[in-house]
Amino acid sequence: MGASAFGLAVRAHRRRLGLSQEDLAERIGVSTSTIGKVEAGRISRPRPATMRLLADAFGLTGEARDSFCQTAGGPPPTQPAPTRPPAQLPPEMFPFTGRAEELARLDALLAMSGDRPTVAVISALSGMAGIGKTSLAVHWARRVSGHFPDGQLYVNLRGFDPYGRVMDPADAVRGFLDALGVAPDRIPAGADAQAARYRSLLAGKRVLVLLDNARDAEQVRALLPGSPSALVLVTSRNQLTGLLATDGAHPLQLGVLSPEESRDLLNERLGDDRVAAEPGAVPEIVAACAGLPLALSIAAARARQSGFPLAALAADLNAAGHRLNALDAGDPLSDVRAIFSWSYATLTPPAARLFRLLGVHPGADLSVPAAAALAGAPVPETRRLLTQLTRANLATEHRPGRFAQHDLLRAYAAELAATEEADEAAEAPARLIAHYVHTACAANRIVYPNLDAIAVPLAPLPDGVEAEPIADHQAAMAWLAAEHANLLAAASHAATAGLHAYTWQLAWGLDTFHRRQWHLHDRMDTWQAAVTAARHLGSPGVLAYTHRRLGEAYRGLGRPAEAAAQAREALLLFDGIGDRCGEADVHLDLSMLAEREGHLEEALAHAERALAATRSGKSPAPEPVELRMARALNTVGWFRALLGDHAAALKFCGEALAINTRRGDHENIAFTLDSLGYAHQHLRHHEQAVDCYRRAIEIFRRLGHASMTADALERLGDTHHEAGRPGAAREAWSRALEIRTRLEHVSAGDLRKKITGLRSGSR
Repeated sequence: MGASAFGLAVRAHRRRLGLSQEDLAERIGVSTSTIGKVEAGRISRPRPATMRLLADAFGLTGEARDSFCQTAGGPPPTQPAPTRPPAQLPPEMFPFTGRAEELARLDALLAMSGDRPTVAVISALSGMAGIGKTSLAVHWARRVSGHFPDGQLYVNLRGFDPYGRVMDPADAVRGFLDALGVAPDRIPAGADAQAARYRSLLAGKRVLVLLDNARDAEQVRALLPGSPSALVLVTSRNQLTGLLATDGAHPLQLGVLSPEESRDLLNERLGDDRVAAEPGAVPEIVAACAGLPLALSIAAARARQSGFPLAALAADLNAAGHRLNALDAGDPLSDVRAIFSWSYATLTPPAARLFRLLGVHPGADLSVPAAAALAGAPVPETRRLLTQLTRANLATEHRPGRFAQHDLLRAYAAELAATEEADEAAEAPARLIAHYVHTACAANRIVYPNLDAIAVPLAPLPDGVEAEPIADHQAAMAWLAAEHANLLAAASHAATAGLHAYTWQLAWGLDTFHRRQWHLHDRMDTWQAAVTAARHLGSPGVLAYTHRRLGEAYRGLGRPAEAAAQAREALLLFDGIGDRCGEADVHLDLSMLAEREGHLEEALAHAERALAATRSGKSPAPEPVELRMARALNTVGWFRALLGDHAAALKFCGEALAINTRRGDHENIAFTLDSLGYAHQHLRHHEQAVDCYRRAIEIFRRLGHASMTADALERLGDTHHEAGRPGAAREAWSRALEIRTRLEHVSAGDLRKKITGLRSGSR
């Protein structure tokens, strides 16, 4: 800085503080004329003591004070301008693998950079810690560096530095000015002026600017060129939403590596021969690292260093509670737990608490209301906290309104919960399960309004927990489908934790959905757990009901011996408490079991016993027995039809239809219409049969009863074929085949034969 420039700097500082020349002179003990001469440039080399007094008067500290005082001895030597453009990109540490899709997207941004008439193209590359943001950015930048002959600038902004040394944007700008060849005596004094000089130097130049590890949008903005010829690539653990909103940045969210890419990374680090020698261990290592490049790199480094078999490493990674220890390479930059901690440290206390509690969630993902129940907090507040976690890439909104965490992040959160949230680590899952139980049972009641009253009444919701409101049948089925995996996980957790009432209630709440959507194994699992829970609840009626439902599940899976054993157990328990309606339900189950075994006379006998029991009306349950009677009437009619007595079938089923219609039991209306269709079909009343089947199909479809929709469609196709309508038959059978193929139903092959036979004219 020359003397005149120094005088201008003194004048600028004085005016900034609102001081007159007289005020400043009085402050530092010199004459007013001296200040005037300095500002006018007539004193070119003030005394060092005067410089220090001026610096104190202006409140300058640190580097700003040193720079100001240094001018007392005149300007430092001017550095020679660089002879070549800056090339600051760091080296690649290892051969790069994977990320083909992300590289293609970055290439597309490069292609469009020439079409932007006013401002630089900005790509904001974000993702969780250890996901490989810097590796991808550096690899791509080096690959395309030839497109930027005027230079490549790089700075690590240290947004998540373990020691808290986040870089000031002004320091980054100063570093860029140095790299661009600006001599120290030509660098303006103020941060804004330096940023303006930086932008001026990049104007019209083809420059790539890589801003690595940014904390937030504000840290980045001062470093953005204004020239359309420049391209900026920003990496951050945070989602830089502000850059997208106000600076036109293009988002690129970096996810985990696929299993194939993960294996390729291990091949690169360990060599094909070593990986091929232990093919069974590699998938275990890949799964344990959950696609996180840093974790895979640490695992590979440990394998290379120790020389131990890969199976030993896989066992170490999969040891309970030990995975994060196994992914510690001994320094903060190669310790998965440590790098997670840097992101965690940036959270507000409420967001940090929610992060910890997410680690004890038993399911794979969760909705906002479920997260609110987990935290015992209001839904709006929880939504805001989840947004914080998502922006910090400590959670992912993988579908609208549904949030999940990477497996290793969950392990880290669970560790924190165990140490910092020990009491809540036990209470939070119970709150969440209560939310699931109440909502599932309400949904079950909506999808099947005529269910008996739940045998294990619901306890009041815990403080701070709400059930999710469900408007109608469609919403109930959608909620059950969306939460199905979480509800199963909650049921398993409840069973393990000895929450017997919740275990039983979740089996009940899921039962209609499981039956209609053909989740046969899940139905069996939940009722098996419910049987164990019922033994602790001390009610013979509850235990009897549970054995009966488990028997139904076994029957659906084609396990007749186990189904019969459960039915017999239920029959004994119902008989012991004098519940005739309960006995009737078991006899209906036994009738259908006998049908599957081909014993139609035995099936009819059980159905008739069920009808007799319901007509007695003896049951400790408060609900009317009329609907049970209708089910028994329809079942008797069905077996009459199967045995050839179609006229009697019409009589029994017609009586059942009248009851079901009067009571509004849509599911059993559909079952009864299907039975009536079968009887009309075999009496060659084809039009009546088609009408009954179509009405039944519409109800089954609307209720989400996939298996029965397919059954009725097949019988409709049979009726059309018998009536000489092959086109209509083919359409009905094809629709049935589509459903059975989706359900992986064993009878799909029989339908294919029918359709093939129709085409060949053999039917």
